[in-house]
Amino acid sequence: MLVCFANLANLACLARHRRAEVLTFALVAFALAALAPGGSVCAQPAPGATPADSAAAAPETTSVILLGTGMPVPDHLAQGPATAVVVGERIFLFDAGAGVMRQVEAAGLPYRRGPIAGVFLTHLHTDHTLGYPDVIFTSWVMGRRAPLRVVGPAGTQRLTDHIIAGWREDIDVRTNGLERGIPNGWKVAVLETFGGVVYDSLGVRVRAFAVRHGGWKWAFGYRIDTPDKSVVISGDTAPAEAVERAARGVDVLVHEVYPEVRLVAEDRPGGQDWPKYMRSFHTSDRELGALASRANPKLLVLHHIVRMKGTDAELVEGVRAGGYGGDVVIGRDLDRY
Repeated sequence: MLVCFANLANLACLARHRRAEVLTFALVAFALAALAPGGSVCAQPAPGATPADSAAAAPETTSVILLGTGMPVPDHLAQGPATAVVVGERIFLFDAGAGVMRQVEAAGLPYRRGPIAGVFLTHLHTDHTLGYPDVIFTSWVMGRRAPLRVVGPAGTQRLTDHIIAGWREDIDVRTNGLERGIPNGWKVAVLETFGGVVYDSLGVRVRAFAVRHGGWKWAFGYRIDTPDKSVVISGDTAPAEAVERAARGVDVLVHEVYPEVRLVAEDRPGGQDWPKYMRSFHTSDRELGALASRANPKLLVLHHIVRMKGTDAELVEGVRAGGYGGDVVIGRDLDRY
């Protein structure tokens, strides 16, 4: 069963890649496929539409929206990590950091009646999942009826179960009290993955691939292929051949990074291990430049930046020193590509 569930030079580069767009606020109609064996959950044609109308309809376009580009250090200009890939009216959400649903609204995306086609978690670090309860419950309170489709590593189901248990009284009050909340609209359908294709419907394919993130047994990046764009989201990772393979020739590579010139031991408990930690869990600008020079994406977006007081210029210089000569931008919240 398929479920239809997405500097001056720096600014000039960003302008070339931002797409002016109008997002319609018509929502995908969902059915609870689990109640109809062999069925599928698909967008339905408008009432009265004919096959000819559907054939003549404008093709879906794809946008990549950085909802949050931050890291664990609080920064009001950079919310928790989350990226939306929007294909037509379908929203595919990758990670769910703090503030995610307010960023969905800030981006002008619809949030009522369940427009999120799927949530794809790269790993279960708190900064990537603090907004997960927000997605579950805000989407329900705003009218979602069908189970929220979520893909993630082993442990995602356990995390989800604990979140639901923690808000059980809220569910009861909203459902049985005067709010008259939609019964069972809070439900979540989890798919735990070890890699491979995790979504394939209506021209959109999402593939998970394992990456190297320090002591995490399972962490993933995702490649998203749509009718008009290819995107790779690295997730948190040290330099990984899997990212390089997945990102060869893609339109957009969204990749985490830190400035190598700023990496030193820190004067705090455990700070002597900071360089070792960073090299095991994350990717330096020079390492990313080398990877991108081999993968050759059309656009490299620096995301989830562990700055350590590093500057934009230092990051771009590091990427160039690594060997990448293509377009590179510093990702900021609500940027679109």
